[in-house]
Amino acid sequence: MKELVKVKTSIYIEKTLWEMFKRHAVRKGVEVSKLLEELIKDEIVEYSLDDILLELAGSKDYELDFEPIEPKKGTVSELVRAMRNERANSISG
Repeated sequence: MKELVKVKTSIYIEKTLWEMFKRHAVRKGVEVSKLLEELIKDEIVEYSLDDILLELAGSKDYELDFEPIEPKKGTVSELVRAMRNERANSISG
C-alpha cells in the first residue's frame, strides 16, 4: 500500500468562518484537518466527474435526464423500516 505523505500548509481565511468550521468539526467528532481534507477530495471528485460527463457528452452543454419521483408519506424512520423490510424480503426469498 502506498504511504500517504502529509504536507503542512498555510491558508488565509476569514476568522469567523474558520471558527465556525472548527466548531462544526468538533460537533462531527472529526479533526479539522481530516474534515478539510475530505472536503477537498469531494471537490476534486465533483470537478473530475464534471470533466468526465463533458467528455462523454461530447459537448460543453449536457443535461442529466431523469424522472422525478414523488416522496412517500410518513416519518423517516417508518420509511427506513419499510425499505429494510423490502430488502430483507428480497434477500430471504
